[in-house]
Amino acid sequence: MLKHWIKAFRLRTLPLAFSSVITGTAVALNQGHFDWIVFIFALTTTLFLQILSNLANDYGDAQKGTDNENRIGPERSIQSGEITEFQMKKAIVFFVFLSLLSGLTLVFYATRTISLWYPLIFVTVGILSIIAAIKYTAGKGAYGYKGWGDLFVFIFFGLVGVIGTSLLFVHEFYYPMLFPAISVGCFSTAVLNLNNMRDFENDKFCGKNTLVVKLGIKKSKIYHLYIIITGIVSSLFYAANCFSSVYQFLFVLSYIPFITHMLRVMKIDDNKNFDFELKKVALSTFLFSILFCVSVFLFDLL
Repeated sequence: MLKHWIKAFRLRTLPLAFSSVITGTAVALNQGHFDWIVFIFALTTTLFLQILSNLANDYGDAQKGTDNENRIGPERSIQSGEITEFQMKKAIVFFVFLSLLSGLTLVFYATRTISLWYPLIFVTVGILSIIAAIKYTAGKGAYGYKGWGDLFVFIFFGLVGVIGTSLLFVHEFYYPMLFPAISVGCFSTAVLNLNNMRDFENDKFCGKNTLVVKLGIKKSKIYHLYIIITGIVSSLFYAANCFSSVYQFLFVLSYIPFITHMLRVMKIDDNKNFDFELKKVALSTFLFSILFCVSVFLFDLL
C-alpha cells in the first residue's frame, strides 16, 4: 500500500516546487539574510503543499472523468484503482493539516520579532495557497477547467513562492524581487503548458478548457516560447541590476537546456511527445534555481 501512496504523491514534481524556495532564498542571501530554520520549514511546507496539490488533482480529475484510457500521461492512483476516492479524501484532509501546521510554524518563527500584520498576511497567503492547491481540479468551481491554471501557477509558484520565501528572511519588499519570481513563475507555467499540450485531445473531449484547448496547439507553442523567453530575460535583468561580478552569471548555463527544449517543442507534431519534455523543463527550472543560488554565494567568495 505504501508504494501506491508514494506513487500518488508524485515526488518527481518536487524539484519544480522546491525551485521557488531555493530562488527566494537566493534573493534573500543576496541581501545578506539567511536562517536555516526558515529555509527548512519553507521546504517542508512546500513539500506538503505540492503533495496536497497532487492528491487533489488525482481526486478532481477522477471525479470529472478526465483520467481515462485516452489520457497520455502517467496513470493516476484513483484511475488505476490502487486508491479509492474515500481514501484520497482522507489523505487530502491529512495534508491540509500538515500544510497548516508546518506553515504556521514557519510564519510565526520567521516573523516573531516584527509587526503583527506580517504573520497575518503570511497566514492569509498560506490559506489561499492551500485553497489554490485543492481547487485546481477539485470541486465545481475548479479553475483548471476554466483556463485559469496558467495564471494560478505563475502566481503561486512564481510570485508567492519566490517573493514570499524571500520576505520570510528579509521582512522588507524591494522591487528587484519581482524578476526572479517572474522567471520561476514563467518556467513553472511552461511545465503546465506542456502538460496541457500533451493532453489536449482528451481535455477537449472531457470539457477541461485549459488555455491550450482555448488557443489550440499551434498558438500554444508560440505562447510556450514567449513565457520561457520572458523567464530568461527577467533573470538577466535581476542579475544586471543586483550582481556585481561577471562570475555571478553562472546561472546562465541553465539556459542551454531551455533553448534546446524550445527548438524541440516547435518540431513536435505528435502530442504524446510533449510528455518527454515535461521532466526536462522541470529539472531545468530546478537547475536554474540551484545555479542562481550558487551565483549569489560566489559574491562572498570573489
